[in-house]
Amino acid sequence: MKKKDKMIAYRILKPILGPIFKWYYSPTIIGKENIPTEEPILIVGNHKHLYDQCLAIISTKRPIHYMAKKEYFDGKMSWFFKMVGCIPVDRSKKDPNATKKAIEVLENGWALGLFPEGTRNKTKEFLLPFKFGAVSMAKKTNAYIVPFGITGDYTFRSKNLTIRFGKPYKIENDLEEENKKLEEIVGSLMKENLKNSGK
Repeated sequence: MKKKDKMIAYRILKPILGPIFKWYYSPTIIGKENIPTEEPILIVGNHKHLYDQCLAIISTKRPIHYMAKKEYFDGKMSWFFKMVGCIPVDRSKKDPNATKKAIEVLENGWALGLFPEGTRNKTKEFLLPFKFGAVSMAKKTNAYIVPFGITGDYTFRSKNLTIRFGKPYKIENDLEEENKKLEEIVGSLMKENLKNSGK
């Protein structure tokens, strides 16, 4: 029997901060019905801004455990990242402890958020090369991958900020092939956003 993901602080803060975020940025959310309501899932997409995880969080009633760089846990906002169930990751090396905690989240049937680019894309490249963590953990735990693509600007009452979710799917082939597939899906979701926004 799967444990219930209590995430008390998360459930208290989300109804307060979520509506404020929606009002301020006015994001368009497409395909949120593709997010499974119960199964273990990896919510995975591109990373362009610090608030990208907020777009995923407001798109589902499920609590999402996010993997976040350990530096976030050393500053004044460390209490916040701990309260909302984030998993600290040391990005300077392989971090087996972070991976173990992330896999435990999935084995409990919960939701895990991950950015396979590994860092925010501040370059002119459309996407940074994807790391293998997402497809590897999905295969080990038989979790669904729920891909998304984010485009647009984080500005007040934004007219183009969009997150689009694709269909959930499971890993069936070797990791290299699956990682390439994931990168292509995320890219296609981003391109669909841009096409619809007229860019």
